[in-house]
Amino acid sequence: MSESLGEQDLNTGEIRNWRSIVTLLVFIITNIVVLVPFHIPIYIPRRLVETVVDALSAVRIIPPRKAQYQLDPAAEGEDVDDDDQNGKIKHKRFLRCNFPMNFVTAPLIADLFLLAILAIGREEVRGGTLGANNISPLDIMAFFITLAYIAISIDASGLIRFLAFKVLQKGGKVGHRLFFYLYAFFFGLGSFIGNDPIVLSGTAFLAYMTRVSSNIIHPRAWIHTQFAVANIASAILVSSNPTNLVLAGAFEIKFIVYTANMIVPVIVTAIVLFPFLLYIIFADPALIPFSIEMHELSEEAKAKKPVNPNIPHARGLAEEEEGNANEDQVKLLSLEEIMNPFLDKGGAAFGAVIMTATLVTLLALNASTQNREHYPIFWVTLPAAFVMFCWDVAFGWYHREETREIARKGRLEVQKARREHMDRVEEELRLAALGQKEQGSIDAYGTRLVLTQSPEPHLQDQPSPSGSRDGGGGGRGHSTSNTEDDITVVADASKQVPTILTSEIDDRRTLVSTPPREPSPSSVRIPSDNQLPNGQGSTTSAVTMIEEKQEITNTHASQPSSQRQQGTILSEEQIFSNRMSQELAWQQDSGPATLVSLLTKTYRWTQDTFPTVTAVVAHLPFALVPFAFTMFILVQALVTKGWVPVFAYGWDHWVNKTGTIGAIGGMGFLSVILCNFAGTNIGTTILLSRVIQAWQKIHEVNHTPISDRTFWATVYSMAIGVNYGAFSTAFSASLAGMLWRDILARKHIRVRSLDFARVNLPIIAISMAVGLAVLIGEVYIIRDNSPYKPVE
Repeated sequence: MSESLGEQDLNTGEIRNWRSIVTLLVFIITNIVVLVPFHIPIYIPRRLVETVVDALSAVRIIPPRKAQYQLDPAAEGEDVDDDDQNGKIKHKRFLRCNFPMNFVTAPLIADLFLLAILAIGREEVRGGTLGANNISPLDIMAFFITLAYIAISIDASGLIRFLAFKVLQKGGKVGHRLFFYLYAFFFGLGSFIGNDPIVLSGTAFLAYMTRVSSNIIHPRAWIHTQFAVANIASAILVSSNPTNLVLAGAFEIKFIVYTANMIVPVIVTAIVLFPFLLYIIFADPALIPFSIEMHELSEEAKAKKPVNPNIPHARGLAEEEEGNANEDQVKLLSLEEIMNPFLDKGGAAFGAVIMTATLVTLLALNASTQNREHYPIFWVTLPAAFVMFCWDVAFGWYHREETREIARKGRLEVQKARREHMDRVEEELRLAALGQKEQGSIDAYGTRLVLTQSPEPHLQDQPSPSGSRDGGGGGRGHSTSNTEDDITVVADASKQVPTILTSEIDDRRTLVSTPPREPSPSSVRIPSDNQLPNGQGSTTSAVTMIEEKQEITNTHASQPSSQRQQGTILSEEQIFSNRMSQELAWQQDSGPATLVSLLTKTYRWTQDTFPTVTAVVAHLPFALVPFAFTMFILVQALVTKGWVPVFAYGWDHWVNKTGTIGAIGGMGFLSVILCNFAGTNIGTTILLSRVIQAWQKIHEVNHTPISDRTFWATVYSMAIGVNYGAFSTAFSASLAGMLWRDILARKHIRVRSLDFARVNLPIIAISMAVGLAVLIGEVYIIRDNSPYKPVE
């Protein structure tokens, strides 16, 4: 049960205590880290790492270290024993681990630090988890996750992409009309199911649509408009955004009352914003052309049966070809994605019914409860999410044979394509190496390399047992080139004497194999999928290396031929080939089963059998849960340490000077700014809700009640600010912003932080000005200056 507001401490004398000062500094630093995440390098003794890895492999939790990878020897900056006659390099004594500092880890570390110095204790932890002052974090998170499952399940059924396709058909090729239809579509759907599903599916749809249009030069207008309108629409319903849940809980606002007060400012904002976007902000035919010229989809492609994108490798070769440099092929695949969308009609219809019934039940129960009656709202959403989950499981099991067959065929196509690509790459490397004979060599750092003979001639003389994979002299003749925290293995194709290339500057030594003399390269076999110890992740790594090779090849080809001198050169292409050879060799011999391999196979089986459930669970915002709880605890620490009352007194002085209009403008401005600097819009809502609660308590203690008009003007201006603030100046202003950026990056659309702020600045300025102006008129019409009553 949450504490009542009357128990809140308004004593500001606590701020003189050193623990209170540290608490405020920790809160500020934490929000800076959330705004600008980074990694902290942690150096761990190599022997400790080897001991732990060997212990885990001994109990068969992970694969054996030698079968998986050899720990890296020294690279740049490592101690080298120059007197070693065997030419061996000492290992680094420490391995570097990059620890992420982001919106998940930073608040958690901050809470642990404050607990360690006794700045916070049981009271703050309890208030930040179970609840305090009418805010119940546990209730809010359970409600949001369960409702998110239903919304994302609807998205996984293909309904949003299918409706977007129908809107695209309706809009035709008239640019301005299509822009309006998509604007209205995203606004209407976002007000119903929230902004996260719109970001998940709508962003990918627009990325494909703008790619297949020949005269949309840049997708800026479409993607920024979609992100802005989705966040504007999410301000209407309490269930559409966790910030609305925090706010409604803090001030005991019934859901229907919240919607009644927010719907007019939000709709007017959407109406006024559209012409500004179309005719002022994005008034450029290169962004929104009058007539959109789109590539046509062939009749053969239209006749294809669309496949469920939730099934792994469902598109087969399309997944491989999408990353290739063939722009025409990429556009064709994108066109198929939007013009021939998959739709699970049963799942979409059932999900829509469940979502509608859930929202109607929530509104009805919330409106019918008496004042001061508190029932956890997830009591409604949890059963609904369970019913949706059961539907998805039953649907997946019923169609398991079909989905497994699609996944199996897709994997075979992908493996075949990768094997052919590998063969082509190996042939190119062989021909490039042969062409560099009797030419000088320069290493990757531009340092001249001196050709010397290997001090271990037994590598040539001793035969290689065919079945051995160990790295000893009796192995397969693999030589290794190791760099910091990475490993490269050079495949030996002809039992030739390895060559050592020594840098003239710093004596870096690198073992390489002389190019094979046979006219045809040894074929590289990619194992079947059931042989891979780590499933598709391993083959994905190989493809990543192929992409790296393509970039390196282009760079190397641009070097002048005068730099190539006599000798054998350790080129980037060879490094790539060596890495891939080691990767494939490891894949061929997975060794005994381990816990990791069993979990990988189980996950792959789940993907093939229950593709919808797996996709939905993978997209659930679980990272929001630890972030929200830890931020609640941090803000509760500010309350108990006297800082929130200090902020409340400052706010009280502002309102006394500026009145109701000043309260609306000040809180709207403050909420937007803090979204970018106070731990996303969720952290901002938590903090400002506590400040307003303390402000109300100050007037209650002084027997000078706040007017009803001023109080609710402050609350609803904050509601507008924290929703609109998501599309202000920083991606980290909302979790949806970070998700939006990541989706675009996967679709090869890079949005820089500066561009994000520059484009959004006029949009947020217009939106806030319109929304707050309408709110001023609304509160002066329907509110009066009577004293505010705590429960509406």
